[in-house]
Formats: sequence, structure tokens, C-alpha cells
Amino acid sequence: MSRPDSATTAAPDTAAPATGKPPGSGDTPRRRRPDRAAWGFLAPFVALFAFTFAAPVGYAVYQSLLTVHRSGPQGLGHSTVGFGGLANYRLALAQQDFLEGFGRVLLFGVVMVPLMIVLSTALALLLQAASQRWAQFFRAAYFLPYGVPGVIASVLWGFLYVPGVSPISDILGHIGLEPDFLGYDGVLWSITNIVIWEFAGYNMLVLTAQLQSIPQELYEAARIDAANAWQVAWHIKLPLIRPALVLTTVFSIIGTLQLFVEPLVIKPLTSAVNMHYTPNLAAYNEAFANNNVYLAAAESVLLALVACVLSFGFLALVNRSSRRSKR
Repeated sequence: MSRPDSATTAAPDTAAPATGKPPGSGDTPRRRRPDRAAWGFLAPFVALFAFTFAAPVGYAVYQSLLTVHRSGPQGLGHSTVGFGGLANYRLALAQQDFLEGFGRVLLFGVVMVPLMIVLSTALALLLQAASQRWAQFFRAAYFLPYGVPGVIASVLWGFLYVPGVSPISDILGHIGLEPDFLGYDGVLWSITNIVIWEFAGYNMLVLTAQLQSIPQELYEAARIDAANAWQVAWHIKLPLIRPALVLTTVFSIIGTLQLFVEPLVIKPLTSAVNMHYTPNLAAYNEAFANNNVYLAAAESVLLALVACVLSFGFLALVNRSSRRSKR
């Protein structure tokens, strides 16, 4: 017999593994092309987010840590801007008017947010129950105030609040009532009415969109079980639109702390509103009337922190109750 050719023989330890990978290659290296493609799609958003949100917030925090150092007798000499630490925050928290503004908007939110959500939910449920012929008309009519700029809405309502001009005051006066819409005790609730009138239609539209996504099979099953309209709304509609309710509530909480346009427009009509009526007005006054942009930046940062605490606190409370209900 002839001897086998050594070129055609292979040692057992050099054979290719059963996985089909080449010898000595180890694990297949991770391909990076999909990652680069994903970052390419995300890059426009990241750049826009950094330019319009992260950079302004960072610059506001930086400015809040600066202060003006004055020299000379009674501070009338040369002034320089330098690092002041938390001096602006201590000064903001020491201002009684600024703290009262925070308390005022918190009271405003405690009243406005529940009224806003209840009214928006009721309107959304009523519009879904209405006939299709009139639902579009009423939906547009309720949403229309949101399309009116806040300045215009505040001017219109301001004239409706002024005694001697307001037809509302005249009508109430004929029945023996003399409301003071712009007085110290009533102006906050007059502003509350303006805000609810402006944004109830927007929140209603969000809830209506969520209601329309509910499968019709659930309504058919409820009709088979002889459920009435109240039972359908309570056991089917409200639980399934909970994400939209949470969303509109968070938006309303944030909007509470952003209260600015309505009291600014109402201010010339009443002495009950000053430039420290809300935290936003106080920061605006410090920046553009007192020319103290560093204190205004500190007040803005404090306002943002309170908004974050309230918003995320509400979301944490909702998530905790959701987990408890699932147990």
C-alpha cells in the first residue's frame, strides 16, 4: 500500500470547530455600524435638546452663582462680577414677597388643578356620549379658547371683571350681589377662572383622543352585561384613560408654577397684584426692572426645582398606587 500524502491529512486539534467559526477567531466581534447609524438618527435631536434646553439651564445655574461686587464708599465705585456661591439663593429665600408668591401659586394649584382635570374629564365623557352630529361642533367650541393668546384672553376677562364695565357685575348687582373680582380676596380666583377657561379645552382634547382608542369590544361586553352609562364610565373609561389623566395633571402642575401672563395683564386693573405676585413675576422684575439678572437666575432655578419636585413627586405617588393595585 502506498503511504498517505501528508498534505491531505489534518491533525485533530486543528480542525474547525462545530460552530462554524474559523480557528482562533474566538467570539465574533460586535459590529459597530448599527450603533453609528442610531447615533446618526439621534444626533439632530441631541443637538437641538442641548442647544435649546440643556445649555440655557446650565447657563442659568452658572449665572445664579455669580454676584456683583462693588467697591468705593457706599458701593458707588467700580463694580465687578465674581463668584458668589449660594448668596443669591439665600437672598431670594430671605425675601418675604418671593416666598408669599410661592405660597400663592401653590394655593392656586391646589384649587385649579383638580377643577381643571374634573372639568376636562367631564367634557370629554359628555362629548363621547353625544351624537356624532354635534360632537365635532362642541369639541371645536370647547377647544377654541386654547387658540386665543393668553394676553388677549386676560384682557377680555379683565374688562369683564372691572366694575361699571362688566356685564357680569351688572347682572349680579340686580340680584343683590356685589362681587369684587379684582379685590385682594377675589383676584386670585378671577385668575383661576381665566386659566381654566383657557386650558380646559386642550386637556379635554387629550382625554378625548385617549377615549377614542378604547376598543369597542369592551363597550359591547358591558352592554351584554347590562351595564349602564355610569358603570361604563367608572369601570371602563376612567381606568383606561388613566395615562392621559396623569399626563394632563402633570402639565397642569407645571403650568401652575409658570403663572405669569394672566397676573401681569391684570396688574394695571387692580392694586392687589404687584410685581412679586408670583415667582415668575418676581424673577422678571429682578431681571428687567432691578437689573439683577443673577438674583433672577437664582429665583428661576428655585422655581424649576420646585416644579421638578412636585411633578416627579406626583408621578412617584401615581406609580406607587399603581403597583399596590396590581398586588
